[in-house]
Amino acid sequence: MKKIWEDGDKINFRELREIQLKRLKATLRRAWRVPAIRRKWTEVGFKPENLKTLEDLEKIPFMSKEDFTRNFPFGLLAVPLEKIVRLHMSSGTTGDPKVVAYTAKDIEVWANLMARGMACIGITSKDILVNTSNHNVFTGGLGIIQGAELLGATAVPLGPVGSERTLELIMKLKATVIHAIPSFGLKLAETAKESGIRAEDLPLRIGIFGAEPWSEQARKRIEDALGLTAYDNYGLSELCGPGVAIECPIRNGLHIWSDYFIPEIIDPKTGEVLEDDEKGELVLTALWKEAIPIVRYRTGDLCSITHEACECGRIHPRISRITGRTDDMLIIKGVSIFPSQIEDILMRFDEITDNFQIVIAKSSALTGMKVKVEVKDEFWNKKEEIAKKIAKRFREVLLLGVNVECVREKMLPRSKGKARRVVYIET
Repeated sequence: MKKIWEDGDKINFRELREIQLKRLKATLRRAWRVPAIRRKWTEVGFKPENLKTLEDLEKIPFMSKEDFTRNFPFGLLAVPLEKIVRLHMSSGTTGDPKVVAYTAKDIEVWANLMARGMACIGITSKDILVNTSNHNVFTGGLGIIQGAELLGATAVPLGPVGSERTLELIMKLKATVIHAIPSFGLKLAETAKESGIRAEDLPLRIGIFGAEPWSEQARKRIEDALGLTAYDNYGLSELCGPGVAIECPIRNGLHIWSDYFIPEIIDPKTGEVLEDDEKGELVLTALWKEAIPIVRYRTGDLCSITHEACECGRIHPRISRITGRTDDMLIIKGVSIFPSQIEDILMRFDEITDNFQIVIAKSSALTGMKVKVEVKDEFWNKKEEIAKKIAKRFREVLLLGVNVECVREKMLPRSKGKARRVVYIET
């Protein structure tokens, strides 16, 4: 296969549209082989031959995570099982996990997409990349490794070995690139400070972070502590994990590789396709997957999109950074709030650590919210004043009264995986 990271940025808009239409038609023909998809399309009177232009994509029903759970484990396959070379899965914390299958060609394209994103932010064969994600059924670990290897970089499948060990090995191996979830990046920043490790002591120059929403304030803390440039990366397990979109060096949105994905932004409630710069739910169509064709998949991720040319010269559209999900939005006394908004506010206070917890108390009458923050030891005697300052900022930004509780440093639980910021209690 041609190395797509070497020529993916050279196509013009007309060529891109032609590629999209050709690949979309082929994708629909593959999807028609899947009984579950064929039944859904037949119900609305759609057949693959009905699609004449890219605009006809809107005639096709959405896919969602329910399609995976209803057809567990192999009901969405468009190829015989003997052509499947790898299976990845979601966590499956409730019910059956989402099983995502890959042919050899799927794996090859995925590796190329990862390599393209890494090349976009300046990673080369001279770099040593440390990957802190699990290398198991989740897509983040192996996806990062196979992309780095294809690009020629030296890949270190470190996994989640803890912040102290990670920093130790980064310095001993002279690693120049790290991939991590943002909450672990903040943990590394915290550990570096506690250990007296300065940014200039670390060889890192690039950080790739994703898999959970994070704020600009979190980015700044990670960059200042680790001495790197932090890039946001986007993907989801139902498509290919990381590799869907990444920031370029301009860092004004994440480029979606639109010769392999067609993005749409819809109103989460009505399903109506929105215009550029309108915030809504991201819907993706994959133009390359053989094993499980993905057409108009509702990701649940909230962002906006722009098709304006980027300063970097790439024509691929850009999505804004993910602010939250349709299923983790908190509605407190009629106000819609996302955990990333809470994080953005808290990161502006130097007196507290990066760890916090949102406690939601539910009753038949109302839903209340309390935010627990860790006050650094040197500021503990000012905890009442700090709580008042934070509560005031919440009122100013969120237009909502929030109960702020201060606890001692390191009293709140740390998560080994994605940060679990929200806790629900019955009252």
